[in-house]
Amino acid sequence: MSESARGEGPKPRKPNLGPSAGPANRRALLAAAREIFAADGLSAPFSAIARRAGVGQGSLYRHFPDRLSLAVAVYEENLDELEAAVAPPEAGLDDLLQGVIAQAIVSTALIDLISAHPHDPRVERLGARVRDIAVAAVEHERAAGRFGEHVDVEDVLLAISMLAGLVARTEPAERAATADRAWELLHAAFTPRTA
Repeated sequence: MSESARGEGPKPRKPNLGPSAGPANRRALLAAAREIFAADGLSAPFSAIARRAGVGQGSLYRHFPDRLSLAVAVYEENLDELEAAVAPPEAGLDDLLQGVIAQAIVSTALIDLISAHPHDPRVERLGARVRDIAVAAVEHERAAGRFGEHVDVEDVLLAISMLAGLVARTEPAERAATADRAWELLHAAFTPRTA
């Protein structure tokens, strides 16, 4: 039986807002990608992301022509959060690594995808931003006397990479506890050494 025969009439179409819908569609797509990739991994179909975002698949491909483009955009938002976390002068490595842990717990698929393309210019830009965030954290830690002279930015970058990789490869139910244990070890390694 057709819709009109049942007295329901055709379903109203979502209005096409044209280019003005672009920013809202992009935000919806990024939020949907976070949820879908966290639940289903990178093998999740793009159509599922578009559906969850409430936009057409054409809109998804206009904003993000491939999975790496989408992963980079989500990761850029993650870095915005990390930059904000380490911006206050009293912020330090604890704030940074707590943010890294929280993001790694839900973004393991994206981390894997980005890690598989280290020489892509978009990924290289992400790496430069991570370095800047680590520099800020190290400066704050040194100013507060919480870092030994033996610790430098490269050590912090290595710690971030190790922690994110560890969390990504740990069973979901164990990720938070494993990350806490790893951070305790790193914390002890970074503390000023006594003679």
